[in-house]
Amino acid sequence: MVLTGPRQVGKTTLALEIAEERPATYLDLESEADRARLAEPELYFADHADELLVLDEIQRLPGLFEVLRGVIDRGRREGKANGRFLLLGSASLDLLAQSGESLAGRVAFAELAPFDLTEVGVDLDRLWTRGGFPESFLAGDEEASMRWRRDFIRTYLERDIPQLGPRIPAETLRRLWTMLAHNQGGLLNTANLARGLGVSGVTCGRYLDLMVDLLLIRRLQPRLANAGKRLVRSPKVYLRDSGLLHSLLGIPDKESLLGHPVVGGSWEGLVIENLIGVAGPGAEASFYRTSGGAEVDLVLSWADGREWAIEVKRTLAPKLERGLRSALADIEPERSFVVYPGEERYRLGADVEAISLAELCAELSST
Repeated sequence: MVLTGPRQVGKTTLALEIAEERPATYLDLESEADRARLAEPELYFADHADELLVLDEIQRLPGLFEVLRGVIDRGRREGKANGRFLLLGSASLDLLAQSGESLAGRVAFAELAPFDLTEVGVDLDRLWTRGGFPESFLAGDEEASMRWRRDFIRTYLERDIPQLGPRIPAETLRRLWTMLAHNQGGLLNTANLARGLGVSGVTCGRYLDLMVDLLLIRRLQPRLANAGKRLVRSPKVYLRDSGLLHSLLGIPDKESLLGHPVVGGSWEGLVIENLIGVAGPGAEASFYRTSGGAEVDLVLSWADGREWAIEVKRTLAPKLERGLRSALADIEPERSFVVYPGEERYRLGADVEAISLAELCAELSST
């Protein structure tokens, strides 16, 4: 099993709880001492053949994937049980590429995200303002939560990213992160970002790829299935955690957030991230927008052909606007919703319902 997720999200805590249920050994591959134990990995694995081996921050030793393939295949030939290895990583794309090439058909993948609404219950405002990282969400007060997030950002920029290899000035990456925060939910314009950073478009694209890889940024791709329309083809970009968004913009609490220009994008990002997380890996997420103004914020598509269209509104009196009606006529989804901050569920049109985030998460969980 390969478990990915950003740092400080709880991967190690979960892995150690799993390890308590059977004989297990935990290795932190950021530790020089633990890396030294794997100087001869095949010998080490043979010495721990009857244990669960938890290998944390596996991207630090990418050469292990080839060794793991040989060990797993040998175990299969010898009729040994599966589930000897639990691999944890904070970098998603590179890790999946490396492990996918070496371990195709030999491992399952799962992503551990920050808390979502199904996990924190009624604390929606706290989840929105503080984000879902456990130590931020559970902090004693707003000041402590903000302090944790600032430290988290600084540590990522100054320590964690340099350990992955890229030589990117911390201040440059902070500027990019902050520029994306100001444009939360906007269309990606790499050329504009590159000009603002004073780098080439190719270099800026590489920086963006890194932040997506680290599970900090989401590039939501456009739905392009309607060949008869002039469609927007650029992805939309979101900071995946609303708490980090607010920290980068210096927004300390809900009152300050409600008066900030990013409030709409922040709410939209929170809703979209929660719904994608609850829908799980079986659903493909996109958005729909035409040059004529037809738009829906989130389209969830399943392999069996089902589609749900979801619009996000930060108002207690949402309306079925012309652009949404046009988009729904183009897409013809099975179900259509407008997520708003209220609690009452009611029809906005024949096939469109206004619904709370909590209730729609519950519907998705039951599909």
